[in-house]
Amino acid sequence: MNISTLPDGLSRLRFDNRFTRELPADPETGSNRRQIRDACFSRIQPTPVVAPQLVAYSAEVADSLGLSVADCESAAFAEIFTGNRVLADMDPHATCYGGHQFGNWAGQLGDGRAINLGEVITPDGARQVLQLKGAGPTPYSRSADGLAVLRSSVREFLCSEAMHHLGVPTTRALSLTLTGEQVMRDMLYDGHPALEPGAVVCRVAPSFTRFGHFQMLAARGEIELLRKFLHFTLEVDFPHLLAQHEAGSREVVLAWFAEVCERTAEMVAHWMRVGFVHGVMNTDNMSVLGLTIDYGPYGWLEDYDPDWTPNTTDAAGRRYRFGHQPAVAQWNLLQLANSIYPLVEDAAPLEEHLRGFEIRYMSRWQDMMAAKLGLKAFERTDAVLLETLESVLQLAETDMTLFFRNLAELDPTMLQRPAELMDPLLPAYYLPDQLTDEVRSEIHAWLAAYLQRVGDDRQAPELRRARMNGANPRYVLRNYLAQLAIDKSESGDYSVVHELLQVLRQPYADQPGKEAFAEKRPDWARTRVGCSQLSCSS
Repeated sequence: MNISTLPDGLSRLRFDNRFTRELPADPETGSNRRQIRDACFSRIQPTPVVAPQLVAYSAEVADSLGLSVADCESAAFAEIFTGNRVLADMDPHATCYGGHQFGNWAGQLGDGRAINLGEVITPDGARQVLQLKGAGPTPYSRSADGLAVLRSSVREFLCSEAMHHLGVPTTRALSLTLTGEQVMRDMLYDGHPALEPGAVVCRVAPSFTRFGHFQMLAARGEIELLRKFLHFTLEVDFPHLLAQHEAGSREVVLAWFAEVCERTAEMVAHWMRVGFVHGVMNTDNMSVLGLTIDYGPYGWLEDYDPDWTPNTTDAAGRRYRFGHQPAVAQWNLLQLANSIYPLVEDAAPLEEHLRGFEIRYMSRWQDMMAAKLGLKAFERTDAVLLETLESVLQLAETDMTLFFRNLAELDPTMLQRPAELMDPLLPAYYLPDQLTDEVRSEIHAWLAAYLQRVGDDRQAPELRRARMNGANPRYVLRNYLAQLAIDKSESGDYSVVHELLQVLRQPYADQPGKEAFAEKRPDWARTRVGCSQLSCSS
């Protein structure tokens, strides 16, 4: 298209495309399914659709790219970010990676329904990759069509932005668009496929490099390309490490792995803080930048159950259950360590960093729990308090978000009024009949021990409450809220998407008039598909 016809912001987008310029390409183009060798990506064009239509966009992400409201609401924006128009400086491609899926090596995977448009240099000099999810088949789509449906796209768009505002490391979402076409999906893989509206999400991140990129190169025995890919990753995403260590040295590889462990520990600690369950923590869904990536069958822990998984595919083994996420992260890091071993040729320092992950994660978890409880700092004696809390939260069906948020309403003076101790927490319980005298007695005992500990801290009540309210959100993207937005959207009403996007921009603030978005899961959503569990289908 003639760039002069574009709105100003879109015409000023500056693409650098270092990934495709410096790394080897698959010599074949097009979406023909194939195994590739000695290459990191394949060039592929998005598939044009019938009627691109903007549903929503993130104003913050747009602004970071130098795009105005007029840019985002233009017809050209919908055309570009649904895949119908490719700007002259873009270099669309899909990357190749492998991975372990549910603990088993799956071989070549790759961007099966994601097409990278290119790397934009933002007005402040940052590098951001723009990636379309659902824009058509790629060489890595295997037997799938490379498309996405509105249902899963609403969930990805909203959750990407919700996680960012919660302070969780994540990829972002620029836009959600409709294609004007219908896509066939068997949502529960139960032999009942149906047509659903097609959609595309434009995802944004400094890079989408995954553990699986390194795994694939190592599995193919392409060690020199593995070395080159790691050096590229260091130059683009970890330049500070090259300033500290010699390029190509064993030391820089180990320093990089240590930082990936550090970032992964921080990310998972944040997941546990807000009650997020990824649902499909395969190694190909793990970012080396420690970003939450690939919002598929995720869910939010409503009833506090450490064994809960949102993924129907994982219902039997529960590999990716809430409480197991730190252990899975470490296992995934082990697979990354195995992949880069040829660049180190010494297992001992890699094993040391893997053990270090446990230490880093535990330190972050302890700090996080101290913040959730409003304590000045975690003390060794707090271990018993936290262990008992884990049991107390499972005595009755307890809403995690409401419990911790409302806990800030208690103060040590209430020890003089024991009958009132539980009053602020009652909205967090789903089934009041479960609060038997015995259960209440155990909860009371923990609350008394907790308030005694708070009193020992000698912290001003307003400071403690602010600390707690900064760690415990009032609003999260509850599973049923996402489903309400989907239900409305599938009827052509996108108002709930827009309202949720606004509410979730301030998840820690009490927002008058938005109390309904902070309520616990209604009973109708207890077992409804989309509100309780999901499949990998999109």
